[in-house]
Amino acid sequence: MAKPSIIEAVDNLPESSVTTYMLRSLDFVVPGEWENLVGFENSIAVVTGKHKEKKIKKIRDRALDLYNDSSLGYQQALWLYQTVDRADTALGAAALANKVSEKIGFLGFLNKLTPKADTTQTLDLCLKIAVEAIAYSKLHGIPNSPTAFATALSNYHNEAVMRMAALVCVDAIIPLGPDFIQKANNTLTQMSPAQLETNPTFQTISSAIPGKNNSGKLNFLGETFTSVQGWMNKLVASRNLNPQNVLSHLKQFIDIADDKLDYVAAFLDMSTNYFEHTGTQTVARNLILRAAEKHKD
Repeated sequence: MAKPSIIEAVDNLPESSVTTYMLRSLDFVVPGEWENLVGFENSIAVVTGKHKEKKIKKIRDRALDLYNDSSLGYQQALWLYQTVDRADTALGAAALANKVSEKIGFLGFLNKLTPKADTTQTLDLCLKIAVEAIAYSKLHGIPNSPTAFATALSNYHNEAVMRMAALVCVDAIIPLGPDFIQKANNTLTQMSPAQLETNPTFQTISSAIPGKNNSGKLNFLGETFTSVQGWMNKLVASRNLNPQNVLSHLKQFIDIADDKLDYVAAFLDMSTNYFEHTGTQTVARNLILRAAEKHKD
């Protein structure tokens, strides 16, 4: 497992990218929650309110010590956030790098897009939810529990709630439609453990998913998806989320001529890495807060 420095990961987060444009367009779902914190020392100052160079250095050094402690879960949490988001983004990152300062022409990319089948889209959605649940347990040093995760989700804030709001919008509503929960449940019911093996993301992160075999791992995916349905339903109802509503906000940064939702979903898969971006920020925030506790004035 790769073990990149958390400091390097946060320092390398872009201030402006296709991902940040997308997240800003979805601010209406969780207004004012997300601030694009980049740079580790800047993040320390913002999260803790400490601005003295000596204090920031102490927190930075302590955070790095915590991250490098293999008995804690920070390294694996970061790896999970990075890995679950990288299967679709390589093409998009290169193709769109020179377009982030302007509205992106969507139609010009149609010939590069391959919309996913509902089965694949459902599995990708459930894998991201499972990764979120596992990463939460790693960051807080608790056993994996879909029930505990669902309880914690109601108290999410900052980049964490932005990540889950974006998940509902771009990995559920856009590709699967307004009845995405029912559609995903139906797909999961019919899915066999053998189908997991054909998914490259699952192949990469399967060792981190609870379960003695693929059948057990599929059960965990189903349990975590079931556990968050109440939260997702509440979010959808409170913000009147539907494909047209979400698409109208996404049009702030994508020049879409018509409502080809399956292609929009493929475009976002190809061109964004919001799970990795906000996940890196979440790991950093947890580390900084814990390190700051150790160095109170």
